[in-house]
Amino acid sequence: MSAERTALLDRALLPRFGLLCLGIWLNAADTLVTATIMPSVAREIGGHQYFGWSVAAYLIGSIVAGACSGKLSQGLGLRRATAFAGAVYAIGCAMSALAPDFVTFVTGRLVQGLGAGAVVALCYVAITALFPESLWPRVYGAVAGVWGGATLLGPMLGGLFAAAGFWRGAFWAFVIQGVVFVVAVLAMLPGEKRQAGRTRIPSRQLALLVVGVGLIGAAGVVASPAVAGGCAVVGVAAMAAMLAVNRASPDRLLPRSAADLSTATGLGLLTMFACEAAAIGFTVYGPAFIQARHGASPLVAGYVTGGIAAGWTVCAMLVARLKAEHEARAIRAGALIILAGVALAALAVTRGGLWSTGLSLLAVGCGFGLCWAFLARRTIAGAPTEEQALASSAVPTVQLIGGAAGSAAAGAMANLLGFGHGIDPAAAFVHGPWLFAAFAPLALIGCVAAWRLARR
Repeated sequence: MSAERTALLDRALLPRFGLLCLGIWLNAADTLVTATIMPSVAREIGGHQYFGWSVAAYLIGSIVAGACSGKLSQGLGLRRATAFAGAVYAIGCAMSALAPDFVTFVTGRLVQGLGAGAVVALCYVAITALFPESLWPRVYGAVAGVWGGATLLGPMLGGLFAAAGFWRGAFWAFVIQGVVFVVAVLAMLPGEKRQAGRTRIPSRQLALLVVGVGLIGAAGVVASPAVAGGCAVVGVAAMAAMLAVNRASPDRLLPRSAADLSTATGLGLLTMFACEAAAIGFTVYGPAFIQARHGASPLVAGYVTGGIAAGWTVCAMLVARLKAEHEARAIRAGALIILAGVALAALAVTRGGLWSTGLSLLAVGCGFGLCWAFLARRTIAGAPTEEQALASSAVPTVQLIGGAAGSAAAGAMANLLGFGHGIDPAAAFVHGPWLFAAFAPLALIGCVAAWRLARR
């Protein structure tokens, strides 16, 4: 055992490491747990027409919280800010657990996202406060393993509570973990003075982003087709306006070149957004279709859908040591596999068997794992020196934006196809492929952008 690993497991440092892992876990497991129990939630309190919002609201909250976490830490100090974020997360979980209707449930998901997004951002900041610099690489690597662990444990946790007919218990379990996290933060993190510096929040971009995603999601719940079309068009326009405002604003959410497709940064961020938006629908609706079509248990449906996360994690580990001269091939191959996986999974989830469904979703995840790290490297390296830190933070932000927009759009498409009141097996076979195939053009856009990026 190396000296660094021995030091990390030292009696004084081990509780701090456990604290960080718990904070990351609260965010890492959330989407997989929630996706697994969503069919059970809808059966009890209704809301099939708002399925997409269960994920979109959480991701929007995470984006807003991540953008504001620096300001929060500056105003309250790291210890108080992290404890406050953990408390907000626990309150959001309690709201979802107690929800008598789906509107309250989605509101709780939004509050959860606000808390979890800030917790993750502040946990990474806390690494520098809790550990000596010599251990930072080891801590970052070990914490990254929590995301892989969530791939295995998330569906199991959600499936066990759903199978027991007590989906609310999953959220109560996270309430308890959130409270433990808050107590541990107050006990372990050192107190510090508030900083006098000033961090500006990109409020206009965040407002336009929330409006854009909200209108795209609203397109699926309004009765009039004309109004629905108008909501979708204005929603897309609001997101485009966000990019224009971001380019002109001194307080940016994304790099100035985020919308410039003549740059590596613009191409990389477009690839990430388009691929994430194209694939997120399988996470949102996959478990419901698998349970309806195959009579599968929530546990089985959760693990089959979790193939995306598993493929991503395993493939990313396998290519971690790939040499630089193979980077362009990895980017192209990954994007192509995502495109093929999305197309195949659109048929497999709705018309195929469990094995074909699982393999197609695994392929989607493998595509992400194969290219994501190299996409991020080229995206960051392509930014001007003064914007490389912002480009680094833009990678997870754009992934969240793609997930939020894709979740809202998937909900709208599901309602348009008649799945607003549940998943009927016969309707799933006839109309289901269109729900997922409708986003294949986004995967194609991501693939084209990735090939252009790989030429650089």
